Amino acid sequence: MFTDTDTPGEPRSIPISALEHHAYCPRQAALIHVESYFDSTVDTVRGDLAHAAVDRGGQRRDRDGNRVWHSLPVFSHTLGLHGICDVVRLDPDGPVPIEHKSGAYQAGGPADVQVAAQVLCLREMFDAAVPLGIVFTGKDRRRHDVVVDDALRTRVVETTRALRALLDAAELPAPVNDRRCRRCSLRPGCLPDAPAHPTDLFTPRPEATWDD
Repeated sequence: MFTDTDTPGEPRSIPISALEHHAYCPRQAALIHVESYFDSTVDTVRGDLAHAAVDRGGQRRDRDGNRVWHSLPVFSHTLGLHGICDVVRLDPDGPVPIEHKSGAYQAGGPADVQVAAQVLCLREMFDAAVPLGIVFTGKDRRRHDVVVDDALRTRVVETTRALRALLDAAELPAPVNDRRCRRCSLRPGCLPDAPAHPTDLFTPRPEATWDD
């Protein structure tokens, strides 16, 4: 459940993880952060296990000898965001956030929004350039660079604004019932294919739209 911890004159701080949820599906974000609904699946459990190695916190060195910080809390007073970076690699030129995902990488997808928000937080906290973030995907064991340019920064700002409006409204957006729903862990509670109106219960759907 989202908690308002604002101070007067500052925007409500919202969790960075919620940006990824909203970028994937606004209804998913509302179910988690307004309705406090969540359900575990094989994919979410796999993700939890993948994060276990980076959730211990503290500093250490990686295989390349770089100093890294695990589970580093970050924030941005300017954007009204807070969260925890899985890993922050402390390079000579500045910190680089590394977000761990258990699945595959989708260029321009929701994970890019999440790691870009971490980059913007680190820029503000360290007063450093921080040109990019990294998404590490367990499915292919690869690191994917995400350059945070003006366009991606604008996307983060717009997603933050839309998410804050959704949380303030405290209402569920209508379900979309598309390909995103098939592997969504919230499908049992979301009911994306439920009729929008009671009368629809008596209206047969064309066979081509059935989700078998």
